[in-house]
Amino acid sequence: MYNLSDYDYDLPEEQIAQVPCQGRSCSKLLYIDRKRDELSHHHFFDLAKLLKPGDLLVVNNTRVIPARLFGKKETGGRVEVLIIDYANGVKNLEEKGFFQCDCLIRASKNPKSGAVLHLDGGIKAEVMEVKQYISEVRFFGGVQFIEALKRSGKIPLPPYIKRSDDDALTQTDRETYQTVYAKTEGAVAAPTAGLHFTNSLISDLEKKGVEFANITLHVGYGTFVPVRVEDIRDHQIHSEFYCVSPAAAQKINRAKKEGRRVVAVGTTSVRTLEYLSDDRGCLSPGVGSCDLFIYPGYTFKCVDAMVTNFHLPKSTLLMLVSAFYKREKMIQAYETAIHADYRFFSFGDAMFIE
Repeated sequence: MYNLSDYDYDLPEEQIAQVPCQGRSCSKLLYIDRKRDELSHHHFFDLAKLLKPGDLLVVNNTRVIPARLFGKKETGGRVEVLIIDYANGVKNLEEKGFFQCDCLIRASKNPKSGAVLHLDGGIKAEVMEVKQYISEVRFFGGVQFIEALKRSGKIPLPPYIKRSDDDALTQTDRETYQTVYAKTEGAVAAPTAGLHFTNSLISDLEKKGVEFANITLHVGYGTFVPVRVEDIRDHQIHSEFYCVSPAAAQKINRAKKEGRRVVAVGTTSVRTLEYLSDDRGCLSPGVGSCDLFIYPGYTFKCVDAMVTNFHLPKSTLLMLVSAFYKREKMIQAYETAIHADYRFFSFGDAMFIE
């Protein structure tokens, strides 16, 4: 269960969703009953029937920023900049008066320290330091840079979602690649399990007696970094900014104390909850960086059930859900979904595991 090849599966390319389902909660939902080892097929709106009164849904309210910027180096070559640590950039802006953070830069010849970049929307930037494949970039303009980024930046879709530069979908992606409860800006990828919720479904769940708690984990580019070691225990997972308020922690701890289920929406919520929980599943509020790598053998302390999308082969996210359910059974569930023509990855269908 520690070999990378144990988390591989064959997926037809046509089942990689390129656009969202028409009607967010009309997507398919694979229901997994862990106790009975049973699978059944539903739609996402059926979650209102599958959840119980008193269940606490923990959602990640991070908001994806338009983190991709295009432009030219001062020497004339084309360049693409992807902001990967927006939260730290905001912190620098508040404390030092300038927006500076880690970025990924793509160019025919990567710019060195001191290189000046002229980007879309009149944004000017300078490469301050180059650390392996990550560049620390200072963006000029202070607070005005944030507004320029919102106007001119592009939503950083995952590499398996194909868009051309003039694709009309790039405008609708700004809305469809956000959850309806997205609030706190900072992610470079959406917590995709949450994309299936609508305000109407949330209202139906609340009427049934299902509670909601909001936490924040800014999904970083590391979620797409492939595992390159054969023994997965040797993999160094990425670190991501989290924020859990005292009110949210209190709501989660109360549910645990009362014996109600904590249902994590998405692997980002799972990682945050487990990272901050003690052995009894009691959560401590706080702000920091989460670098918890969950794979088979891990003992869950807080999360009782989860809503999640289907993940890439050999990914840390597939390893996480394989820790929550038996690895062999999880791979079988993926194969069942493939045969049932489910749509995969960010804009794809979902599963509910309890």
